[in-house]
Amino acid sequence: MANSSSGMAVHDECKLKFLELKAKRNHRFIVFKIEEKIQQVVVETVGSPDETYDDFTASMPADECRYAVFDFDFTTNENVQKSKIFFIAWSPDTSRVRSKMLYASSKDRFRRELDGVQVELQATDPSEMSLDIIKGRAL
Repeated sequence: MANSSSGMAVHDECKLKFLELKAKRNHRFIVFKIEEKIQQVVVETVGSPDETYDDFTASMPADECRYAVFDFDFTTNENVQKSKIFFIAWSPDTSRVRSKMLYASSKDRFRRELDGVQVELQATDPSEMSLDIIKGRAL
């Protein structure tokens, strides 16, 4: 287990699932949460390869912070199939202030554990991580 400057540990399963998403493409997305009692980032939800972006956004809690990675497949303007791995820091306005501070202070350290993320996104409400924004950032 890796330890971070905020005192937050990262469970090995987080890195393992991310490597499976990146290298083997066994997952469409992974949602991570901080277990405050044990001060550790853990895997909360894993989406299968056939799940959609709507499935992903539906798995994000409306009023709690989360980290997530999403493997986004798209076609470029030159008609080339590509994919990019997004890291999304979800910090809804309605979440607890303490939770927002904890996620904000742990984000950079956790993000560095996930080697291979290509695009980073911060969202405080669903409109900030809409499919249009994801598409715009991917191209």
